[in-house]
Parts: sequence; C-alpha cells; structure tokens
Amino acid sequence: MPLQVKNHQLIVMKKHNFSAGPCILPQEVMQKAAEAVVELNDIGLSLIEISHRSKEFVEIMETARSLALELLGLEGKGYHALFLQGGASMQFLMAAYNLLETKAGYINTGTWSLKAIKEARLLGEIHEVASSQDQNFNYIPKGYEVPSGLDYLHLTSNNTIFGTQIKEFPKTEVPLVCDMSSDIFSRTMDFSQFDLIYAGAQKNMGPAGTTLVVVKEDILGKVSRQIPSMLDYSVHAGKDSMFNTPPVFPVYVSMLTLQWLKDLGGISAIEEINEKKANLIYSEIELNPVFSGFAAKADRSTMNATFNITDETLKETFDTMCLEAGINGINGHRSVGGYRASMYNAMSLESVGVLVDIMSELEKKG
Repeated sequence: MPLQVKNHQLIVMKKHNFSAGPCILPQEVMQKAAEAVVELNDIGLSLIEISHRSKEFVEIMETARSLALELLGLEGKGYHALFLQGGASMQFLMAAYNLLETKAGYINTGTWSLKAIKEARLLGEIHEVASSQDQNFNYIPKGYEVPSGLDYLHLTSNNTIFGTQIKEFPKTEVPLVCDMSSDIFSRTMDFSQFDLIYAGAQKNMGPAGTTLVVVKEDILGKVSRQIPSMLDYSVHAGKDSMFNTPPVFPVYVSMLTLQWLKDLGGISAIEEINEKKANLIYSEIELNPVFSGFAAKADRSTMNATFNITDETLKETFDTMCLEAGINGINGHRSVGGYRASMYNAMSLESVGVLVDIMSELEKKG
C-alpha cells in the first residue's frame, strides 16, 4: 500500500472504500486514534492500557456523550446518551426489554427490521404495521395508520442492504423507536420526535464495538418485568455508561469522529456534502443505460446506493476497472445482487467521482 509523509505524519494512500461497514473513517481521526494507541495525550500510557475509571477516560466518555446530544440537538431535553456493547443486534432485544409491556408496532423495511421483530416477539405481541416485503424491500411503506395503544412504534431509518431510506417519519402520539445504525448524524431532522434512537458505531461514528443509544428519560421504568442489569437502560444511564468496563477504543474513536463532525459545521454541513455525493451517483445511474437502480426513486438512500448492471457481459470489465482504480467494497448483498456504493459521512465526493467516471467509461465500452 503506497505511503506518503506529510507534516511529519505517515499518511496511508487508501483505496476508495465503499464498504457497507465497518466503514471508512476520516483520515485525521485515524491518525489521532493511531497515536493514542501508542500514547494518549502525553501521559506515558496507551489509551488501551489505562483504567476506564481514570480521569483521562472518564473525560473521554463524558465528551463523547455530550457531543452526541449536542449534534442531535437534544442537550437539556431529558435524554441520556449511552455507549453500550453488543451492536444494534443487542438493541433489538434491549429496546423491547425496556419498553414492551403488551404490544408494539414495527415497520418492516428489510433484514434488520425482521431481526428486530424476531427478538421483540420473545417479550410481547408484535403488530407489523406496514411492510415492503412484497417487492423485496425496494421501497418504504407510506400511507399506513399507526394503531393506538402501542407501547412504541419501531422503525429502521436507513436500509443498507436494499438502499432505501425513510424521508418522512409518522406523526403519532405513540413513542417512536428508531434504528439509525447506517445514517445517524448524516442528515438534519427533529431528533426530539424520537423517544429512543440506537446506532451501531461502525457506519458513521467509529470502529465496530460500541453502540450509541439515545433514550428519553421519561420513557423508562414503565414495564412490569424485572430487567437484567446489563439490559436495563436505567442502570447504564445511572452509571453514565460506566456500569461495566466500556469498549474504550471504539468510544474514543467515536468521540474523535463526533468532534470532527462538529468542527466541520455539524450535521447540516455533512448533509450538504452527502446530498452532493448521492446526486452524483444517482444522476449517473439514471443517465447511463448500462445501470439500473434497485430502490424506488422516492426512497433512495443517501448512504447506500444500490444498482444493477443491465448487460451481464460487461460485468467482468466493470469489476476489473473498479479493481484497477482502487475501488473497494461495492458488491451488492446476496439478497439483492448487483452493486452497492456505501457513502457514509467520511466518504469524499472525490471518491464517488472516481466510481462515476468508471461507470461513464463503461457505457462507452458497451
């Protein structure tokens, strides 16, 4: 892998990484994280060998939690930001453990929704309010009615596998729970409409190993069941995410990424960049007869563009062109096929341009 030295720092000339996750991270975040593994802030110890009870790491955790609430516009609004373990898959169960008393509603928009429904059914009645399974999840259901009497309504904001994204969330008095694992911090919205948000770090925040949970205080403590301590949001909130030894490195890198995002101008600034990336690749998909989009146009994700090649005889040529250009991770999921370009926050517009140029060049070869 090519290396360069710039300003006394070793810079790795990386590939254009369109992987669905674990994903690309900002170069400056990678540099700071690498330095901290060797020595954290000139304290003579590595980040990964200090006590999680040390003042250095306590400050890291507090900063990460504070930045999360600040960027989401939820400071002082009765929310806790927690960094937990187990990934979003643990939250499928944990959300139900804490919130499901009798019946909950789920919008089924893909693989991760199905997994969440499966776990929640262990604890109560689940009503599938709407589903797009009839067309292999290539659209987002609309026009559905949210029944009254639900303990909560669960949604998945962005679907990495199918390349769909909810653009408008339902207006309802029912508490909203949202899995934002693949588009957290990518677009502006009123995050206070949600009572619980969870997101695995490995898309837009950091390396795999921690999950951000943002939960409203007044939604907790309302179920009659006894909740195991490790699954109880109230326990983790009461201990400021330090009930057990936290995933030190992922939390630190998440903190760095959140600070990077704040310095960039926050969610509104990255949203503008994300829209440019999405417009660039979707415009090519529309104009280029060699490719066709998978997701319904109205529901296309800004994070994950899914598309197929219309002439299979060109597939080998396209794959070779991508390989030679240093493009990594664009193969589609087996349930969809084709290609998937994941364009998370740290993905540059320039990298998307490289892919689009190859797509355009392929048309000339066709």
